[in-house]
Amino acid sequence: MKKENSRIRLRKLLSRKEILVVPGVHDGLTARIVEIEGFNALYMTGYGTSASMLGKPDVGLLTLTEMAARASRLVDAVDIPVIADADTGYGNAVNVTRTVREYEKAGVACLQLEDQVAPKKCGHMLGREIISIEEMTGKIKAACDARQDDELLIMARTDARTSFGIKEAIERGKAYEEAGADIIFIESPETEEEMKQITSSFSVPVLANMVEHGRTPFLPVSALEEIGYDLVIFPVTSTYVIAKAVSEVMKVLKETGSTGNIVDKMIAFEEFNKLIGLPAICEIEKRYSTEGK
Repeated sequence: MKKENSRIRLRKLLSRKEILVVPGVHDGLTARIVEIEGFNALYMTGYGTSASMLGKPDVGLLTLTEMAARASRLVDAVDIPVIADADTGYGNAVNVTRTVREYEKAGVACLQLEDQVAPKKCGHMLGREIISIEEMTGKIKAACDARQDDELLIMARTDARTSFGIKEAIERGKAYEEAGADIIFIESPETEEEMKQITSSFSVPVLANMVEHGRTPFLPVSALEEIGYDLVIFPVTSTYVIAKAVSEVMKVLKETGSTGNIVDKMIAFEEFNKLIGLPAICEIEKRYSTEGK
C-alpha cells in the first residue's frame, strides 16, 4: 500500500504553491536521516549511488538491476516518496519498458529518464552526448505506457544545454512534456536568466538541480521558488559531506592512532541506534517473544 500512497502524496506535494525541497541520498542511512529531519521526499542520486556502491564515478557503470535494488531498499527504509534516478533507462524504448516495471515494483513515486547517449555521465561533467529528440520522445512515451499505476510520475531530463544551448534544451523539454512527462528537468543552465526561461516554458512541474561546485548558479530555495521552480534537488550534498567527514577522521586516526580527541564530532552509540530504528526492532522482539509463555 505504501507505494501507491507515496505517489499520490508526491503529486499533492507538487500541486502546492510552495517549492518542494528534496535532498539526495545514496543509501538507507542517509534516507532515514532525511526523513527524520522533516523533509517530505527524497531523491536517489545515481552519482552518489555509484560512489557508495562501487567507489566509482557516475559514468554509467551501474546496471538496471543494481539501481532498482537500491531504490527498493530506500523505499523500504522510509515512508516519504522516493524520486529515483533511472539514468538513460538502460537502453532503447524496449529497455525503458522493463526499467519502468522494475522501478515501479521497487515502489518509487517517480523515476527520472535522461536523453544522454549510453554510457551516460554526470550532468555537470563535460563531454556528454545526447540522443535524437525523436528517440527520446519515443522513450518517454514507452515509459508512460509501461507503468501499471498511472500515479507513478515520469520525469524527463535533457542534457542538451551544455553542448547545444538553452534554446535546444527548452525545445527538447517541450517535446518531452508533449510526450507525456510529468516533470521536466533541464540540466545545467548556466545563468539565472536561463533558469527563468526554463520555468516560464512549461505547464508541468519543473525541477532545479543544485549541485555544489556545479555549472548552475547555486541559489537558495527562496530564490528558486521566486524564479518559478516547483521542486529542487540537492543530489550530492550528503555524499560530499560524508566523504569529507570520513576523510578527516581517517587522517586523524592514521596520524594519532586514536579517535579519542574527535569523539565530539561523532553521533553517540545510543543516539545512532535510535536513528537506525533499534527501539522498533526491540518492540517487535518483545511483542512476539515466546519467553515466559
